[in-house]
Amino acid sequence: MSSYLAIDETLLEARNSAWTAKEIMQQSGCWRETLSLVSAVRKQLDAWLANVLDKPNAQIVFTGAGTSAYVGEAVVGYLNQQLDIPCLSISSTELVACPQQYLQKNRPTLLVSFARSGNSPESVAAVGVVNNYVKHCAHLFITCNPDGALNKQAAQDEHYFSLLMPTQTLDQSFAMTSSFTSMLVASLAVFSDVDNAVLTMADSIDKNIPSKLTQLKELAELPMHRLVYLGAGSLKGYAQESALKLLELSAGQVMGYFESPLGFRHGPKSLVDDKTLIVLFGSNNNYTKQYDTDLLNELQGDNQAIAVHTLALPSEASAEQLDDVFNGLYYMVCAQIISFYKAWQLGITVDNPCPTGEVNRVVQGVTIYPFSQGDIND
Repeated sequence: MSSYLAIDETLLEARNSAWTAKEIMQQSGCWRETLSLVSAVRKQLDAWLANVLDKPNAQIVFTGAGTSAYVGEAVVGYLNQQLDIPCLSISSTELVACPQQYLQKNRPTLLVSFARSGNSPESVAAVGVVNNYVKHCAHLFITCNPDGALNKQAAQDEHYFSLLMPTQTLDQSFAMTSSFTSMLVASLAVFSDVDNAVLTMADSIDKNIPSKLTQLKELAELPMHRLVYLGAGSLKGYAQESALKLLELSAGQVMGYFESPLGFRHGPKSLVDDKTLIVLFGSNNNYTKQYDTDLLNELQGDNQAIAVHTLALPSEASAEQLDDVFNGLYYMVCAQIISFYKAWQLGITVDNPCPTGEVNRVVQGVTIYPFSQGDIND
């Protein structure tokens, strides 16, 4: 009989938690397949991008709703170091509600939309808003659902390009796990040469995560009512998603919070009490690491939190001195596992932590209002 996260598959299925466990543990394989998918369309994609981004003053905007928005938060810092074109991360929920604050009519824009289903109301609406507001725009869809509205749109216009993730990334569980990290890997691979770094991290996860499960389970089972994830730069985007994952899978019974290590002192530190767990995503950058260490020492000296824990990279991964955007993949898997074990401890059906329907796998109840240039007060 198979097991996932050291729990028998039969028991997982009995407690409606098997899909989440499987989808967390399949991620390294998904990343390898994602790299192959990008490689297979490399020439076509490069030609399309060159035509889109050859205009003066062009920009790339990464967007998505909820977890999908945090893909952009994690990758833009790295990609801004790699590209001559500025990259921004703006959630589709913001683009739809306040387009005038983020878009410029005369600035050529490539909108990179991330979505698991490709059917979220704001994700679909963001495409129309950008088309209506920006004179020269194009759309790259990185999604997991071949039947989603975004993927279907790609066949309608030469200014659209769809990149579908591996079939298994269309998570069957409520929470986005393999979909999040695979879309993140795809976005890095589209704009930069990242295969070796991603494969190194995939191999490290396969080698080290099984032996780390006990430690992660012990962290999850601490009697906490709040968990704070801290990370600088790209790792802040991962911390944001990690906080949401805990909140979702625990059905709100444990609050998730995120910040940067330096930002945490500026008010948020006041939330720490004896039922708060703090987890630091340690940077592999020698300069940034100094700030991590200072805050870690301070928090340990305060002796207020139930525990202060640094997620450290495995030795072989640390030795590679990879950028933190890659190290975050390892931290993300660890954070997903912590969230799973906490939900499991609380007796929650992890595949559907909100069975009463107030929160849904694909957001419902959103009214999208018609938008046109006349709605903008310049």
